[in-house]
Amino acid sequence: MASSTPVLQQHNNLLFTFTSKYTNSLFFFNSYRDSSLNYVTKPLPSTSSSSLFSSPFQYSRPLVRLTRVTTAPVEYVPPAPDFDFHKEIARLKDLKSKLDNCTNLKDRIRVIDSDSRVNSFFYSHKNSFSRVLDTLHLDKYEVFLLKCVVAAGQQHVFGDVCTEFNATRSSLKSAFYALAEMIDNWDVNEGIGRHDVNGYGLGIEELEALRSMLKIIAEVERFYDCIGGIIGYQIMVLELLAQSTFERPCLSHNSNSSLKRDITEIHPPNVLDLSHDLEYASQAAIWGIEGLPNMGEIYPLGGSADRLGLVDSNSGECLPAAMLPYCGRTLLEGLIRDLQAREYLYFKLYGKQCITPVAIMTSAAKSNHERVTTLCEELRWFGRGRSKFKLFEQPLVPAVSAEDGQWLAGRPFKPVCKPGGHGVIWKLAYNEGVFQWFHDHGRRGATVRQVSNVVAATDVTLLALAGIGLRQGKKLGFASCKRNAGATEGINVLIEKKNLEGKWTCGISCIEYTEFDKFGMTDNPLSSYRTNFLPIQTFYMLICPLLSLLLQVMMRLVCLEWCLM
Repeated sequence: MASSTPVLQQHNNLLFTFTSKYTNSLFFFNSYRDSSLNYVTKPLPSTSSSSLFSSPFQYSRPLVRLTRVTTAPVEYVPPAPDFDFHKEIARLKDLKSKLDNCTNLKDRIRVIDSDSRVNSFFYSHKNSFSRVLDTLHLDKYEVFLLKCVVAAGQQHVFGDVCTEFNATRSSLKSAFYALAEMIDNWDVNEGIGRHDVNGYGLGIEELEALRSMLKIIAEVERFYDCIGGIIGYQIMVLELLAQSTFERPCLSHNSNSSLKRDITEIHPPNVLDLSHDLEYASQAAIWGIEGLPNMGEIYPLGGSADRLGLVDSNSGECLPAAMLPYCGRTLLEGLIRDLQAREYLYFKLYGKQCITPVAIMTSAAKSNHERVTTLCEELRWFGRGRSKFKLFEQPLVPAVSAEDGQWLAGRPFKPVCKPGGHGVIWKLAYNEGVFQWFHDHGRRGATVRQVSNVVAATDVTLLALAGIGLRQGKKLGFASCKRNAGATEGINVLIEKKNLEGKWTCGISCIEYTEFDKFGMTDNPLSSYRTNFLPIQTFYMLICPLLSLLLQVMMRLVCLEWCLM
């Protein structure tokens, strides 16, 4: 079982958890991916007298608690009564298995064409879509992607623009409808007209939307290749919905043979409270300053920040989280200023200049990537040089209905898409060469900043996390704080799992606040297992990206934070 050394900082009661360098293997259980597990929620037994660390959660509960956090009710929407999750999952898994055995695009097209849903949609005389495709000059891979969308049961995102006129209309009425549509399209497109085949076709707007959708689904197919691309994405969506609806975990000690899993136990993670040892806290911060030339920083700025409701006062456009104004500056400017302050402190102490490389994860949501790039260019890359920054863009993924897993769409070829969640940062960083980039800059590790907390680095927390991690050769570390009751924030937990071979594994994981009821967690003061005894999601993370073991683990992770609407 992995040995772990957790830590807690003083002013904000921040919790650190590290994984030791002597660990043989690392285990991470994503709260969504492993939601099929059975959980026994109970506190860890008291530690022995020889333990160096004590739990910070054993404190008396105050009589009055003032909660300065946002709260929001969470509702589970039942599935459509006529939708069979398990039947659809089985169908898609069979198709995915056949596609996995293909070695080239030609074979994959042959397999996807054999799907009854694809065959019916593309080759039925009642549908003109195949004739429209002939006019678009798409390549074979683009056509394959569209067929994957249909095979996944999402043909509704194409709208009805390619569907034949209602057969019940008379020939004269159909002619009038066609003439009216032609005139309307001629006016809208200023005389350009439509690409048309036998009265059917796509307008200019629809063509642009189709091209945009092809780009999005191509990214989904490429990024989620490890789980089967578009088909695998839909399988996981349906599995998560099925688990949320039908397979709530049973909190018992009996193994669930139908799920082929053994009992998993959830504990509050042990932590080290640095507020009990101010001298050690200061020493850890000094280690962090000393190690600054060995560290990089990663900022996950790809979020759309819908809950913040940021709007440009001049244009009225919605703004991403990176543009959050704070003390007269954007969030990104504040992060860089904070980094420069630490670098200046290093210069004053050691007389050497240190410029930390910064990797920023962006996205296409709300023009996030363009806005971040423009801001950096306008500020001349903060005087640090373009070579000290690496921007990598996370893919957008379709938002789905919680009723039946159908992709949401506003208009034809316009599926509603959101950033795929911060969990994608591991695979994306590996794919985009971020870890190699840090290595080329001579860095041994990096800290991941939780950018939504703009005051989290106002004490020694960040320096202490990096200092302890570097000094003691840790692979991975987390910094958190205690959770207020009712906060709409996830929690970090320690998970123990016994596999079918009788071997135990242990690791730190996260459970989102939307999943508390599912795992039997509550803020009820009478409950024996309360969420306010658990640390909230990470403020910072420390990673050592040059370790091959960590890279292997990251490639096995499938961190999907779905937008279930």
